[in-house]
Amino acid sequence: METVTPDESLPGPCLCPRSGDQLQPAARDGYTPGMSKPRPRPIADGDLKCLAEGVLREDRFPCLASMDGDQPRLRPVSPVKTEGFTVYVANLRTYHKTAEIAENPKVELCYLDRDHNQVRITGIARTVSDRQILEEIWNANALLRQYLGSLDNPALIVYRIDPGQVRYMREWALEYYDVPVDDPVRTE
Repeated sequence: METVTPDESLPGPCLCPRSGDQLQPAARDGYTPGMSKPRPRPIADGDLKCLAEGVLREDRFPCLASMDGDQPRLRPVSPVKTEGFTVYVANLRTYHKTAEIAENPKVELCYLDRDHNQVRITGIARTVSDRQILEEIWNANALLRQYLGSLDNPALIVYRIDPGQVRYMREWALEYYDVPVDDPVRTE
């Protein structure tokens, strides 16, 4: 077996926080000789939705993809409310993504947990106008209150991303599972 020298800028062996297994630094080219193909654990019936919801709870800063003409754009966001797989994201009207979403409301959120399990929510971003929902979000978010000063600040816009498709993938499984999405009744 070939010997690979680890990148000196990486720290030495570390302990995995969950299993205590020693992890070695990656080789310079990202390939470790003798590495076997990952074999993800099977997912039991009925566990898929729970696993996907767990990834959403763990990732505080998912990435939101939108389109800028024919150019995809991706940025981290901080959801202000989540109901199942319906995600609310606050934004400022002056941000470029506001114009992108106005032009094309089809977006995708990608969540990743510490084990690299992934959830992708493909949906439509809609502007929230329901005052009760906006007040609930406002009252629960000290950062919004500190930064904007008033719920009636004209710079504030809140999007509700309604899921059309939710997919879950275990780390390196290379196979997505469609997650059942409840279709809640919308009042807006």
